[in-house]
Amino acid sequence: MLAPRTGLDARISPVGVTARGTMTVPDDPSVAGWYRHGPAPGSARGSAVVVGHVDTETGALGEFLALYGMRRGDRIEVRRAGAEPVTYQVATRFTVPKEALPPSTFRRAGPPTLTLITCAPPYDPERGGYVSNLVVTAEPVGRTQWPT
Repeated sequence: MLAPRTGLDARISPVGVTARGTMTVPDDPSVAGWYRHGPAPGSARGSAVVVGHVDTETGALGEFLALYGMRRGDRIEVRRAGAEPVTYQVATRFTVPKEALPPSTFRRAGPPTLTLITCAPPYDPERGGYVSNLVVTAEPVGRTQWPT
């Protein structure tokens, strides 16, 4: 996944769900995780969800720190094995408490959307770390419908 203006350049790996029922995030801060139980980037409908780290416990910065610099209209290219890359344009960027992600985040129907998620302040060690999420949504560019 590339977003040239912000410097985002992350490899994407499929992820699932933890034993606690939350979405898995790759350990490597340079890798983003696509939620494999939902639509894939480039799907004709639904929200393709990709998560990544803003930083690590060691202080290393993650690729998804770039989400903080994204603005409406920025381009994001998702490279896919065996298929043409797909390009999205940022539509929204907002912060919500982790337990308050909108229901549309993981939707499987409706218009195609790319949803990128990372951690956001405040950081509360007593609550396990960051207590909010930064969410960036993007819409497909150049096509009215993607192949499934």
